[in-house]
Amino acid sequence: MVIGYAIAFYALSLTLKTIPVGISYAIWSGVGIILVTGVAWALYGQRIDLPGLAGIALIIAGVAVINLFSQSARH
Repeated sequence: MVIGYAIAFYALSLTLKTIPVGISYAIWSGVGIILVTGVAWALYGQRIDLPGLAGIALIIAGVAVINLFSQSARH
């Protein structure tokens, strides 16, 4: 777990060289929520209801809007 955290934070530090902190954190959080939900569904059989799926869709849409249309996300 410690090695995983170290790798994750190292990868985040690399992105902070080109992307602002707020944008990086928004993407980091959104992807984390989606991955944890997917793992809970796949490994533990937790059901995802319609509001949960709608929320995940909004997270994906938000990350897409930031990356495609926001001037604050420098590429």
